[in-house]
Amino acid sequence: MAFSSSCSTLKAVNSRWTSPSPSPVPKLATLRRHSLLPELRYTLNVKLTATNALRTVEQTTLTEDEKLSSTYGSDQDDVAPLPKPRILVAEKLGEAGVSLLREFGDVDCSYELSPEDLKKKVAESDALIVRSGTKVTREVFEAAKGRLKVVGRAGVGIDNVDLQAATEYGCLVVNAPTANTVAAAEHGIALLASMARNVAQADASIKAGKWERSKYVGVSLVGKTLAVMGFGKVGTEVARRAKGLGMNVISHDPYAPADRARALGVELVSFDQAISTADFISLHMPLTPATKKVFNDETFSKMKKGVRLINVARGGVIDEDALVRALDSGVVAQAALDVFCQEPPSKDSRLIQHENVTVTPHLGASTKEAQEGVAIEIAEAVAGALRGELSATAVNAPMVAPEVLSELAPYIVLAEKLGRLAVQLASGGKGVQSIKVVYRSARDRDDLDTRLLRAMITKGIIEPISDSYVNLVNADFIAKQKGLRISEERTVVESSPEYPVDSIQVQISNVESSFAGAVSDAGAISIEGKVKYGVPHLTCVGSFGVDVSLEGNLILCRQVDQPGMIGQVGNILGEQNVNVSFMSVGRTVVRKQAIMAIGVDEEPDKKTLERIGGVSAIEEFVFLKL
Repeated sequence: MAFSSSCSTLKAVNSRWTSPSPSPVPKLATLRRHSLLPELRYTLNVKLTATNALRTVEQTTLTEDEKLSSTYGSDQDDVAPLPKPRILVAEKLGEAGVSLLREFGDVDCSYELSPEDLKKKVAESDALIVRSGTKVTREVFEAAKGRLKVVGRAGVGIDNVDLQAATEYGCLVVNAPTANTVAAAEHGIALLASMARNVAQADASIKAGKWERSKYVGVSLVGKTLAVMGFGKVGTEVARRAKGLGMNVISHDPYAPADRARALGVELVSFDQAISTADFISLHMPLTPATKKVFNDETFSKMKKGVRLINVARGGVIDEDALVRALDSGVVAQAALDVFCQEPPSKDSRLIQHENVTVTPHLGASTKEAQEGVAIEIAEAVAGALRGELSATAVNAPMVAPEVLSELAPYIVLAEKLGRLAVQLASGGKGVQSIKVVYRSARDRDDLDTRLLRAMITKGIIEPISDSYVNLVNADFIAKQKGLRISEERTVVESSPEYPVDSIQVQISNVESSFAGAVSDAGAISIEGKVKYGVPHLTCVGSFGVDVSLEGNLILCRQVDQPGMIGQVGNILGEQNVNVSFMSVGRTVVRKQAIMAIGVDEEPDKKTLERIGGVSAIEEFVFLKL
């Protein structure tokens, strides 16, 4: 039997009590021959379950016999199905989307609910779908009492949803940002062109029996400069169409990639440069504390006299009183507005009644195609979230592409279990505060998204020692709330870039340990793990290399390195009918100290553990639940 001398190098040799290590790419004959290798006898099915919007990670194992029964059927096929989730649709949604939801859950279409009625309904709902008219406030999440797992916003803007409260309550918020992109862009261009040529005013004039050709002389678009404020999906499409009209397009967006702008022939400029040089300004920014009333008296004073303003984004980004003043002074020649601070606006609004203002009642997404598309997109996102899938349109959780999520699946399990193990190894009165995570990978830094792994490590660390329920949505918030400082480090290693991560190491500093062998030379509790054949393995404890599958439970023993130790401990467990799944021994110096890691299916009773601790060569031991 070979023993590893250290877990700090890639050349460490590990051994398992059960059988020799398998080849990296085992053939079917190899799988059958090494039937004692648990990692080759089951498949890993990892999913972020929907019991609380990506709340937990489940690992389902299937033995070969179970695989056969699942293939050919079993006598358990008539197990009663779980109750369907209840989905509250609080605003009108396209029939195609409602039909999709009805295939998945029990749908309650209740429109124009009062705030009190909404709170009563969400207390009995797993999902809520709204448009822009329903305010999903902190009080709504409080009334849900943790049952609400996902809020779907049928559209782009989410300023009517309290994201902070949603995150605190572990509720995923998803939107439908793509289906109405073209519709909103087309409406923006329609407002721009109709405003430039006074279409709405001329139409009203003719219908009033007048013929005022000289009054409604417009301006041409060709050669004019359009400033697109916000270069997201809609802003990009507006820019594309404006270029087709012969306009010079500039844009301001602090987060827009320069290469995407250049590809469209758009120049990215500063905010002040954009508003001071533009002939037309089209708004496509979200409503946030930073953008609320960003177009105010000061902003308008920096604009070119006679500028024309279009807003199909959010009404709150404009100080409407300031806009009226700018219109009256001639700084703003015309405005075309589809959105307002208050919807619907008051009938006597000076802005609405202004002769140089063209208005529409929030029609940006109001095409038949967009309405159906939004309904389908939000229905799929909500149903996916309830199934435990991570939506690409999640707005309060890391956006992880499906292919990345699939690739990271076994590492998600590894990350949570390492966090769970690390916190059980900590003891003393200080509490866990400083955590360092080291990812070793052959991939470039930009090709490894660790947010999901960090969230699962946080979950593993916090849940065993608190009453908090941690998921991908609220992991960072709860970590901050608990005073945890989590830092990440990435180390490039020479291994196959085919796999996203070679190993993950979790270190906890400035705490005492319940198992001194887990303390590294640097003085921190340190454990490390890898994924082998799709199965999470513990590969390092402190300075000792081990190799044990992270399933069931784990016993760690620090011992004198001498013959017979495996047999003694194995006999004690066997006498109590405790099944050993793995056993691995790691040492730093021959005949000095070693760590024995034992995977067990059952939890040994107190007397059995005391007998293990009573073996003379064992200096300390700890039982850890996975």
